[in-house]
Amino acid sequence: MKRMMYRGQWAAGGEEAGKQKLAEVRERARQLVTDGEVMTFAAYEWRGQLFLYYECIRREIEPEAVFAPIEAHLEDWPGKPHKRKWVPMIDVFHFNEPAGYEHWLRKQPVERRVGRVAHLKPEMMASYIYYHYQLQEERAFLGDKYEIIAMHENLLFGYQEFPQVIEEPVLPQKLNTSGTPADWNDSRMDLHFQPWEDGHLYFKPIDPLFVLYCGDDEFK
Repeated sequence: MKRMMYRGQWAAGGEEAGKQKLAEVRERARQLVTDGEVMTFAAYEWRGQLFLYYECIRREIEPEAVFAPIEAHLEDWPGKPHKRKWVPMIDVFHFNEPAGYEHWLRKQPVERRVGRVAHLKPEMMASYIYYHYQLQEERAFLGDKYEIIAMHENLLFGYQEFPQVIEEPVLPQKLNTSGTPADWNDSRMDLHFQPWEDGHLYFKPIDPLFVLYCGDDEFK
């Protein structure tokens, strides 16, 4: 299994027309879940930007396979020989990762599947990754099994489920060091984040477009 996270953006004037086709997009995502290709598929929106989180079971599925109906209404992203509608976001932190299909199935009902965003100060991006990779691979403390944070430029997109599942990871850790501060507050995450307009630090939740999971009633 592989967890995929992407960022897209409505083209100027394309949002209204694109949203009229979201039912078709959701149906494509639903079919992938029905066919056993995807376990969870979540799409969110914030300030004209789109964020995807989905869990591929057997093969990697490109977002274009699902979002083709709205492709004409999305902005092109540069940076590759061929411009893209979706840019991959880099996994910069997770407490846990899939060890297989059965390991990743939810064992209890999920009440909420939340997308959230935050901005880092550009000069603190390397420090943020440094501290979080240590925490992740040293297993300094346990956290939410399904939480994941991804980055593109200095923008963070996080996915979480509630109630949280706190569980010892199955896969082996990659570090045998002990560099994570004994008190996580000493990492001074408050200095890493770019404040919002209202002064708030850290993440804020964003609007869901649709969220699907193979264990939901519509797939039973």
